[in-house]
Amino acid sequence: MARPRGRRQDDVPGMKRDYYEVLGVSRGANDNDLKRAYRKLAQQYHPDKNPNDPKAEDRFKEASEAYHVLSDREKRSRYDRFGHAGLGGAGADPFEGFGGGGFGSINDIFGDIFGDIFGGGRRGRGGPERGADLRYDLKLDFQEAAFGVEKTLEVPRRVHCEKCSGSGAKPGTNPTTCRTCGGLGQVQLSQGFFAVRRSCPHCDGRGQTITDPCESCRGTGKTSSKATLTVKVPPGVDSGTRIRITGEGEVGDAGALPGDLYVVCHVKEHPIFVRQDTDILCEMPIGFPSAALGAEIDVPTLDGKVKMKIPAGTQTGKVFRLRGKGVPQLSGHGRGDQHVRIVVETPTNLNAKQRKLLEEFAEVGGDDVSPKSKGFIEKVRELFGAE
Repeated sequence: MARPRGRRQDDVPGMKRDYYEVLGVSRGANDNDLKRAYRKLAQQYHPDKNPNDPKAEDRFKEASEAYHVLSDREKRSRYDRFGHAGLGGAGADPFEGFGGGGFGSINDIFGDIFGDIFGGGRRGRGGPERGADLRYDLKLDFQEAAFGVEKTLEVPRRVHCEKCSGSGAKPGTNPTTCRTCGGLGQVQLSQGFFAVRRSCPHCDGRGQTITDPCESCRGTGKTSSKATLTVKVPPGVDSGTRIRITGEGEVGDAGALPGDLYVVCHVKEHPIFVRQDTDILCEMPIGFPSAALGAEIDVPTLDGKVKMKIPAGTQTGKVFRLRGKGVPQLSGHGRGDQHVRIVVETPTNLNAKQRKLLEEFAEVGGDDVSPKSKGFIEKVRELFGAE
């Protein structure tokens, strides 16, 4: 498999190697490519196979860290855009803090990766399963996205069954401890030097079985519902911006954390403005006299109309900048600029007097004169409520 091109990050002391290089895959590698590459390295450098070899252990940890990031769609996206800095030093190392926020042990990593060798799924390390994450697509007006807004959402999701309180068992009965795993939710299988833990296939990792299921939820412990939530959209969001609301996804199994809700923003087009990052662009049509002689014109902005001076001799395509009239930074520090492109219009539907004056102007080497665009003026009036 081809290795990614570019400078090796381990050429610089103290810098982490590129994760794609660690696994020996290209940047376009899919999930199966990543899994195959990691399996090969893990089998080669596993500490049980290389006792008292710190270099092998380091390579094993390095490969596990790379796979931990690249197999996670969100972390991989951040890594592809910003490199190691995009991970912020958090969540990148699967060995950091055993028993805490990372993996519980080296065997847990193998449980996630090699579970399929023994016919297991990817439920994880056993025990109650965390609730599923949800996505909500939110449509925003141009100015709502620019300045922020508070929205009320109705989110369909599954909640704990009220009748059985989420246990899945018929009221008056209780789940029983799984006889296969003894209530641990995990079973351990050995193959060669590997000792792999995976979810119990009998109870699906819950540690309990239900002999008399609840009629309302059919033993799942969950029912469909709708939640009404309020989300604060910060100033400066754009199409594709995701807002994470922790704990507002679907409920998990009894004793497990709920999932998260991801609100994905979609910004509607504006009739006048075009957004580029935090800057906005607009075209301003002016007549020939204003362009030739200079003028002070009204320009629409997100904050309302402002006066802008047009110097004499301005040509079509000239761009003027209004500082601080763009979209606020998502970080909350400052705003972008507004860029105004001038369009000098050719006159149409001249009356007799205008035609005569233009002919006289042309005789002495002149050009043309133009009224302002009626369509543009109507848009501005509609936008700002002007008469």
